[in-house]
Amino acid sequence: MMALMVHLKTVAHLRGKGDKIAKVTFRGLSFYSRVAENCEEVAHFNETFRWPIASKLDGNEMLEIQVYNYSKVFSNRLIGTFCMVLQKVAEEGHLELTDTLTDDNNTSIKTNVTIEIRYQPMDGMVGVWSDGDFLDVPDDRDGTFSFETDSLLSGQIKHKTISTLEHRKGVFSAMKLGKIKSSRDDHKKDEPAVLDMEDLDKKAMRLAGMLEPDTISLASVTAVTTDVSNKRSKPDIKMEPSSGRPVDYQISITVIEARQLIGLNMDPVVCVEIGDDKKYTSMKESTNCPYYNEYFVFDFHVPPHVMFDKIIKLSVIHSKNLLRSGTLVGTFKMDVGTVYFQPEHQFYHKWAILSDPDDITAGSKGYIKCDIAVVGKGDNIKTPHKANETDEDDIEGNLLLPEGIPAERQWARFYVKIFRAEGLPKMNTSIMANVKKAFIGENRDLVDPYVQVHFAGQKGKTSVQKSSYEPIWNEQIIFTELFPPLCKRIKVQIRDSDKVNDVAIGTHFIDLRKISNDGDKGFLPTMGPAWVNMYGSTRQYTLMDEHQDLNDGLGEGVSFRARLLLSVAVEILDTTSPEIFSSTEVHVESVSNISESATGKIEEFFVFGSFLEATMIDRKTGDKPISFEITIGNYGNQIDGVSKPSSKKKKKDGENEEEESELIQNSSEDEADEDGDLVSVSSTPPMKPVITDRNYFHLPYFEKKPCIYIKSWWQDQRRRLYNSNMMDKIADKLEEGLNDVQEIIKTEKAFPERRLRGVLEELSVGCSRFVCLANKDVNQAGRTKLDRERLKSCMREMDSMGQQAKQIRTQVKKNTVRDKLKLVQNFLQKLRFLADEPQHSIPDVFIWMMNNNKRIAYARIPSKDILYSIVDEETGKDCGKVKAVFLKLPGKKGFGPAGWTVQAKLELYLWLGLNKQRKDFLCGLPNGFEEIKATKTGPGLHSMPPVGLVYDMKQVFQLRAHMYQARSLFAADSSGLSDPFARVFFSTHSQVTEVLSETLCPTWDQLLVFDDVELFGEASELRDDPPIIVVEIYDQDTVGKAEFIGRTFAKPTIKMCDEHYAPPRFPPQLEYFQIYRGNCTAGELLAAFELLQIGQGGRADLPPLEGPTDSERGPILPVPLGIRPVLSRYRIEVLFWGLRDLKRINLAQVDRPRVDIECAGRGVQSALIQNYKKNPNFSTLVKWFEVDLPENELLHPPLNIRVVDCRAFGRYILVGSHAVSSLRRFIYSAPDKTSNNWATAGDIVVNMDGDPPVRKMDTVVKLDAVSFSLKSDKDKKKKKKKKKGGMEEEDEPDESVLDWWSKYFASIETLKEILRAQEAAQAEAEEREDIEIAAETAGSKTKERGKEKKNSKDKRKGQAADGSERRPVKAKVDELVVYNKELESEYGNFEDWLHTFNLYRGKAGEDDEHALDDDRIVGRFKGSLCIYKLPVSEEITREAGFDPNMGMFQSIPHNDPVNVLVRVYVVRATDLHPADINGKADPYVVIKLGKSEVKDKENYISKQLNPVFGKSFDIEATFPMESMLTVSVYDWDLVGTDDLIGETKIDLENRFYSKFRVTCGISSSYSVHGYNSWRDPMKPSQILAKLCKDGKIDGPHYGPGGKVKVANRIFTAPTEIEDENGLKKQTEEHLALTVLNHWEEIPRVGCKLVPEHVETRPLLNPDKPGIEQGRIEMWVDMFPMDMPAPGPAIDISPRKPKSFELRVIIWNTDDVILEDDAFMTGEKMSDIYVRGWLKGQQEDKQDTDVHYHSLTGEGNFNWRFVFPFDYLMAEEKIVISKKESMFSWDETEYKIPPRLTLQVWDADHFSADDFLGAIELDLNRFPRGAKTAKQCTLDMIRNEQDLPTISIFKQKRVKGWWPFVARNENDEMELTGKVEAELHLVTAEEAEKSPVGLGRNEPDPLEKPNRPDTSLMWFLTPLKSIRYFIWHNYRWLILKVLGLILLLLMLGLFLYSIPGYLVKKMLGA
Repeated sequence: MMALMVHLKTVAHLRGKGDKIAKVTFRGLSFYSRVAENCEEVAHFNETFRWPIASKLDGNEMLEIQVYNYSKVFSNRLIGTFCMVLQKVAEEGHLELTDTLTDDNNTSIKTNVTIEIRYQPMDGMVGVWSDGDFLDVPDDRDGTFSFETDSLLSGQIKHKTISTLEHRKGVFSAMKLGKIKSSRDDHKKDEPAVLDMEDLDKKAMRLAGMLEPDTISLASVTAVTTDVSNKRSKPDIKMEPSSGRPVDYQISITVIEARQLIGLNMDPVVCVEIGDDKKYTSMKESTNCPYYNEYFVFDFHVPPHVMFDKIIKLSVIHSKNLLRSGTLVGTFKMDVGTVYFQPEHQFYHKWAILSDPDDITAGSKGYIKCDIAVVGKGDNIKTPHKANETDEDDIEGNLLLPEGIPAERQWARFYVKIFRAEGLPKMNTSIMANVKKAFIGENRDLVDPYVQVHFAGQKGKTSVQKSSYEPIWNEQIIFTELFPPLCKRIKVQIRDSDKVNDVAIGTHFIDLRKISNDGDKGFLPTMGPAWVNMYGSTRQYTLMDEHQDLNDGLGEGVSFRARLLLSVAVEILDTTSPEIFSSTEVHVESVSNISESATGKIEEFFVFGSFLEATMIDRKTGDKPISFEITIGNYGNQIDGVSKPSSKKKKKDGENEEEESELIQNSSEDEADEDGDLVSVSSTPPMKPVITDRNYFHLPYFEKKPCIYIKSWWQDQRRRLYNSNMMDKIADKLEEGLNDVQEIIKTEKAFPERRLRGVLEELSVGCSRFVCLANKDVNQAGRTKLDRERLKSCMREMDSMGQQAKQIRTQVKKNTVRDKLKLVQNFLQKLRFLADEPQHSIPDVFIWMMNNNKRIAYARIPSKDILYSIVDEETGKDCGKVKAVFLKLPGKKGFGPAGWTVQAKLELYLWLGLNKQRKDFLCGLPNGFEEIKATKTGPGLHSMPPVGLVYDMKQVFQLRAHMYQARSLFAADSSGLSDPFARVFFSTHSQVTEVLSETLCPTWDQLLVFDDVELFGEASELRDDPPIIVVEIYDQDTVGKAEFIGRTFAKPTIKMCDEHYAPPRFPPQLEYFQIYRGNCTAGELLAAFELLQIGQGGRADLPPLEGPTDSERGPILPVPLGIRPVLSRYRIEVLFWGLRDLKRINLAQVDRPRVDIECAGRGVQSALIQNYKKNPNFSTLVKWFEVDLPENELLHPPLNIRVVDCRAFGRYILVGSHAVSSLRRFIYSAPDKTSNNWATAGDIVVNMDGDPPVRKMDTVVKLDAVSFSLKSDKDKKKKKKKKKGGMEEEDEPDESVLDWWSKYFASIETLKEILRAQEAAQAEAEEREDIEIAAETAGSKTKERGKEKKNSKDKRKGQAADGSERRPVKAKVDELVVYNKELESEYGNFEDWLHTFNLYRGKAGEDDEHALDDDRIVGRFKGSLCIYKLPVSEEITREAGFDPNMGMFQSIPHNDPVNVLVRVYVVRATDLHPADINGKADPYVVIKLGKSEVKDKENYISKQLNPVFGKSFDIEATFPMESMLTVSVYDWDLVGTDDLIGETKIDLENRFYSKFRVTCGISSSYSVHGYNSWRDPMKPSQILAKLCKDGKIDGPHYGPGGKVKVANRIFTAPTEIEDENGLKKQTEEHLALTVLNHWEEIPRVGCKLVPEHVETRPLLNPDKPGIEQGRIEMWVDMFPMDMPAPGPAIDISPRKPKSFELRVIIWNTDDVILEDDAFMTGEKMSDIYVRGWLKGQQEDKQDTDVHYHSLTGEGNFNWRFVFPFDYLMAEEKIVISKKESMFSWDETEYKIPPRLTLQVWDADHFSADDFLGAIELDLNRFPRGAKTAKQCTLDMIRNEQDLPTISIFKQKRVKGWWPFVARNENDEMELTGKVEAELHLVTAEEAEKSPVGLGRNEPDPLEKPNRPDTSLMWFLTPLKSIRYFIWHNYRWLILKVLGLILLLLMLGLFLYSIPGYLVKKMLGA
C-alpha cells in the first residue's frame, strides 16, 4: 500500500476577517479541512490529509488546493487556487514549500499557502504508516476529514459529510444517530446513513419516489446515522425476522384455450396443479383446439419463499374419465416466483408451450393460452387491456415466458453432485443414546443421513449412510429439465433416516440466477465443488425440537448444523443423438471422489471478540448469572464444540489424524507449545446482572471487558468474501448517497443534483477501484469454474456500471434528478445482487446469551462482515469495529410482539482473520486498555490473546436528552389512543419522560439529564464515536406491564471540556427519528441529544440548565429555548360539516356527538349534534382558534380530531379519534394575481384540438367544425384508426342499430388505444434513456428522432384527412370515458373542499403493515381545515360578498338535508372469485343506501364469473343521513344463504358536493334523441350559466358564428341540431357543452368536469382483506329532487344475441388419403364421409353420407349441413345455453368463438371409423378458398397470418376449396385431402323466408352426386373396372411393357430384314 500525504500548515496574507476553509484534491478525490474561524491575516489549518493509493505516483499528476471564504448561509466563495505538479515529490518523496494562490483569471494574488508533502512508495511493509513524521500535527491519526464524494478510497476516513457547497443546513438531517461532529467540520451537515435494511425499506424508497411530499413521513427512510468512524459500525434497526411469517396469497389461473395439440381426434382436459392442489377443466370432445375459458383460484397461507418455490404445472390429458386417468399429452412447469416477479404480478393471455416429460426428443406438443396472476396481500392487479384477439393469435409472439427467455428452450441435464458432509449434530437425545448403547453395546454415531434434492417439482435422493457424523456419498443426482428452467431454486436438504419419520437436519437453497449469467458473455449454471453451510435449530437435543421449521429452511437459522460438499453442473442435450435417454425421470449415479485440495487449502483462522457492554437484558432472564457464547461452525460450541487438538479429529474439517499429528511435529517447538496451550475460550464467565430499571438489567462490565477467542480451521476462500465485501461497501455508499438525495428532494433543500453527481462520482471511482483489486489471487487453490466466471462477469458489470455512472453524471440536471435517481436505484439492486456470494466458505458467527445453560437469545453475524484484510476495501464492514448488536429470540418465538422487545444489547468488538495475521486483532478497539492474559504460564505466553481488557482511562459525561415530541404513534389502547412515555437508554443508565394520557402525538417538551455517565477509552475517540442512545416508547397501562410501542436510535452531539458551547454545533437542533416496531414504522420522534464532558471544574463548567419554569409540572425541566423551535402566531379555521357511519360504543348508539379539535395545546369544539339519527350535520359550519406553531412547516405538530358522545349526567365517551400528521396541505396560500390565469390583456381562444391555448389580442381564430357535433381528440384518433384498419367496406351503420353498447365498446377500444399509446411512449422513453446512456452524442440523436416522429405524426394526420374525401368513413360513434379504476382515484377522492377523516378506535393491529386498520374505523368526520399566519392580508377580506362568519371557506353550499334521486347503473362484473364448488358462481347485484336495499336476486346469472348485468336501479335518498352507497355482488345458492363475493362502497355525498360536478357526467356531444340523448335534466347552457354564476365569472356571452365567450376565453362550435324528424334547429347547446368539456381552461375556477363515464371498481370481501375479489363496471347519476325530474334511465340491458343460420354445402372432396386395403385386390381405397360442427361436437355435429370405395381420394357429396346459432356481433362470440349436467338446476350460458370445424373420415363397418384430417375456419377471419383443387395447398393453413382473410358475416356467401390437414408421426402437418365447400350465412328471418333441407332433402334439394358404383362393377362394366383396378394401379407397368414389346418388335424386324438388304447391297442390285 502506498500513500500520499499532504500537511496543510497555514494560509497567509488573507484579506478581511472571516471563516476560511480549504479543499485539497488529488486524483479526483477531495478532502475538506476544518473551518478556521475568525482569521484575520493568517489561517492556521495544521491538518494532514492522506490518500492511500493503489498505483504508483506519476510525475505529471496534479495536486490542487482551493481556499474559500466559508459561509453558513450562502455558498462558499473561492479566494484562490494553488496547483502543483508532483514530479519532484515522486522523485524525492518529500517536499516543503510556500507558494501564492491564483484567482479565477489565473493571475496570482497576495495570499500564499504553506504545505509539506510526503509520498510513501511501496516498501513491502504493509499497513505500517510513518504518520509520526509530521511532528507538529495534532494527534489525529485517523485522518478525521470530511470530503465531497466520500469515495471508496477512504477506508481511513471517519466522517462522511457533505460540503456546504452542496447543502444548506436544515432541521432535517434526517433521522440519524445523532451528529458526530468534530470541531473540524462544524459547518458540515451530517448525512443520514442507511441501515442494513430488509425489503421493507426498498418499499419505502419506492414509495418515496412517487408520493407527494405530504404523504411521506417526515422521518426519512434512512433511519439512522451519520457515518461512524472506523471504530464503530452502524447498528441494525429492524428487529423482527421478516422471513418465515405466513402471508395470504391468491393465485388465479384462467385456461382460455389450447391449440395445435399433437394427437389425432383427442378429447383434451387441462389439469392445473400448484403444489399438491389439482383442478381440472371440463372435457372437450374430438378436437385439437379446445376452447375452455375456465377460471381457477387457489388460496394459500404460507411464508413468501415457500410460496415462490411452489411449481405451477399445466398439463393436457387426453380422454380422461372416471375409469381411466387418461394419457398425458404434454406439460408446462413454472414456479410461482417467476409469475410474481413479472410486471403487475401476472401473465395475461399468453401461450404456454407443452412438452412431453417422457420423450424429450419430441418437439412442442401444443400450446395452452392462459392468464396467471399471483396476488399477495395489498397487491392490486390491473387487468390489462389487450388489443383485439387477432394480436394474440400470434402464438410465437405471446409465449408464456418471462422477458429474455428464448422461445425455443432446449432440454438440459442438471447434475447435482453430493460428495460428503461434516459436523452433523447428534440427532438422538442422550436418553435414547443410553438405551441404544445398552441394547447394541457400542456407542456409534447416532445419525443416518441422506441428501434429498428438490428441483422443478421433482426430487431425488442419495443413499443413506448409516451411523455417520461425517458421511461420504460421492453420488450425483441428475434432473432433466428445459433450459433455461422457469424455476429459480434448487433445494438441497440433509435428512436423517429414521424408522418412524425422517427429519431434516439442514436445508440449503441454491439460486440459479446467482450461479449463472444469461448475458451474451454469460455462463451456464455451475457451482463448486464447494462447501455449503447449513443453519437451523440449536444443537441441543430434545425429543421435540421446537425450532424444527428452521431446519426445513423456514426462517433464519439460529445455529450451525452441518456443511455439505457439493457441485452443480448443467449440460445442454443434443436431442437428435440416438443414444440419448429420453425420459425426464430423476436418476442417481455414483461419481469418483474429489481430492482434499479441490475446495481450497486449509488454513487456521482466529476469531477474537470483546464484550464492551451488555445492557438492556430483558428482566425475565435477569435473575440468574448470564454468559455469552460465540461459535463459528462447531468451533466454540459448548455442547459438541472443538477445544483441544486431541478432539480435533472429529470436527477438524477434512483433515485426518495423521496429517494433524504431522502438523504439530513439523512446527517449531515454542509454536507447538503455544498452539497446544492456546485453548479456545469461546464464552464469557457467568456474571449476575444488575438492575437498570423496571424492564431491563445490565451486566456490570465497567472497566473490565471480557474477551473470547476461537481457533478454527477452514478452507481458505477469503477471496470470495473480499470481492463480496468490496461490492457491499460500494452498495452501502451508494444507498447512503441515494437516501441523502431523496432526503434533500423531500425536504426541498437546494441542489439535490449536486449531491447526486457526487454519488455517481463515488460510484464510478468505487467501480474502477473494484476492477483494480478484484483480480488478485487468481491461481489460489480451490478456485472453481464459478469463481472464475463470476469474477469475469462482476468485473464486466462493475466496469460498465462505472462507465454508465460517469455518463449519467454528466446528464444530471435540476429537472432530471428524479428520473436519474430511479436509474441509479437499479444500480443499487444490481450491486446487492452481485455481492451475494453463492459459494460459502467460512460459516457465520453466532452469539448466544446463555442463562443457567439455557440458550435465550442470539445474534447472527455473517463471517464476511468481520473478516480482516490488509487492503482496506476488502475488510468486512464490522471487522475491528465496535458494533451495537441486538439479540433476538430464536425461530417462531421471535414473531409478533415478542420479537419487538430487545433481549439484550451488546457493544461488541469482533475480528476474524488468518492466525498468521493475528498481530492486528486489537488495533480497532477503543484505546486506553491493558490486556489480562489467562493465568496459565507458559513459554509462548507473550503472544497469547487476552481473556479480558482493563480500561484505565475513563471519561465522565453528562447526557442531555431533549425529548420534544412524538407523532403518529401506534394506538395501543382500546380507545384507539395511547398513554405514551419514552424511556431513554444510554450505556448503563436509563430515564423516563412523564406519561401523557390519551394521545398519539405527545408533546413532552422535557429535558432528561443523565449525570456522571462513565465511558471508557480515550477522550478524542469517544468524541468521534459516542455509543448510541436507544429510545423506547411505551404505552402506560393502569394494570400490568407497560406495552411496547416502538424504538429508535440516536447519536448525541458531543462537546469536550475544552470546546465552547457555541454555534454552529450547539445548541443542537431538533431532528426527526423514525420509530420502528418490529419491521414496520410506528411513528416519529422529534428530539435532540447532547453529550457534554465534565472536566476538572465539575458540572459548574457546563452550560447552565434553566430551572423548571411551570410549577404545576413539578420538577420537570422543559426543553431549553435555544433548542425548541421558533414559534409564530397562526390561525386555524375548521369547517365542521358532519359525522358519518358512527358505530355503536359499548353496545349503545351514538346520539349526541361533538367534535373536539386540538393542536399544540389549543383547540375548538364543534356545535353539539342534537340528534345524530335525524341529522348528522353540524349547525355551525366554521369555527377558528389561534395557536403558536413553529415557523418551520416541517416541525408543525399534528392536529388531533376527537369525537365524543355526550351522555346524560355530563358524561362524555370517546367515540374515535384521528390525527392529522401533516398540516401542509391545509396551509392557505393567497391566489397569485400575477399568474397567467388572470391575464386581462386580450382574450384567449381555446383551440379544441387539445393543443396549448393560443393567445390573441381580440382576434379570434375560427376552428373548423369537424362535423355536427364537436369531436374530441379521441374521436379523431378513432377515425384514423378505422381507416388504417381497413374496415372501409362496411356501410354506415343505421342510427337505429346503434345503442348504448356500441358506445361502450367503441370507448373500450379507445381506452385500449390510449393505453397502448402510453405503453409505447413509455417503452420509447426507456429506449431513449438507454440510448442516451450508451451514446455520448445522445443530444443530437434524440432530437433528430423526435423530429422524425413529429413528421410521421403529421403525415398520418394528413393521410387521415385526405382519406375522408376519398372514401366513406366508418360512422362515428359517440363515446364515453371508460376508467379502468375508481373515479375517486382520478379526481383526488373528490376532496376538493370537503375532506373525510377516518375515526379510529381500538388497538392497532398486531400484524405488520397495519393491515387491519379498516376494522378500527368507527366512523368518519367530514370537514376541512385552513391554516394561515396572522395577520391576514386585507385584500381577501375586502372582496365582494365576503362573509366573515365563513372565514376562508367562502361560497360553500349549506349542509341542510337534501333529497336526491340516485340512479345506479351496473354494466358488468369481471374476474369474480368463484363461490361454488364447481369453480363458478351465480352472481346477482345488491344495492344498499341507508335503509333502502335493492336485491336483484331473481335475475341471477347462472355459472358465470364474468356476468353482464346491464341494469339500472333508482333509489331515493336524503343526504346526509344516507350517503354511503354499497354495491355488492352475491352468489345465489339454491339451498343455504347466499354468499357475498365482494362489495364496493361509494361516498355519494362528497361526489354530490364536489366542484368536479359528479352528479351526472357530461357527454362529449349533445343530441336530443337516439342512443346518445342528453340525460341530465339541466341542459348544457343552464349548467354553464349556473357554473358562471357560482364562480362569479363573466359570461357566458354567445356571439355570432358559433362563438361563446366565458371570462376571457373564447370557444367555437357548431350551432345546429337535428331532431327526431331530421329537421335542423338553431341551438346554443353545442357551444355551452364545448365550454363544459374544456372547463379546466377557465381561469381561477376551472377544473376538469367529470365526463360521461363508466368506472371500474374493485370488489373486496371483509373476510379476505386487501385481496381483490373481482371488479365491477358501473356509474352513478344523482339528481336533486328540487330540480326538474330526469328522463327515464338509459337502457343498458345486455344485447340479445342475433340468430343466424349457417348453411354449408359439401360439394366434393379430392386427394383424400386412402386408408383401407380392398378386400379382393388389396389396393388402397377409402370410404369417405365429411363431418362438421359449429358449436361443439356433442351439440350439433352433422355427417354427410358415405362415398364408398373411392380409389382416387375423390368423393362427390352434394350434401348440405345447416347450423342455426345465436351470435353477439360486438363480442364476436356464439352464445349457447345448455345445462351443464343432468343435475344442473338451470341452463348456463357459454360464449365461444365462431369456428366451423370440418373433418374427413374413413367409414369402417366393423371397427371404429378412422380420422383422416380436419380444418377449422374462424368465421370472422378465414382464408379465401382456392378456385380449383390444384391451387388448394397446405400454405393456406401454414401462412394463415400473411394471407388476406374474409369474414362470413360480411361476405355472406363464399365458395372454394380448402385443405384438410393432420399431423404425422413427426408432428409435421401434412395435407390429407381437399374439400370443395360453399358457406352461406343467413339471418333467422331470411332463413324462415327461404328454408332449405338438410342433406339432399326438400326444400331446395341438391342433385344426387355422380358416383361410380364400384361394388358390382366386375359384371356391369368390365372396362370401367379394368380402368379403375388395373389401369389405375398398373398403368406405368403396362406402358413400360408395351414400350418394350414395340422395341423388341422393331429389333426383330431389323434382324429379320437385314440379311436380304445386305445381299441386295452387296450384289449391287
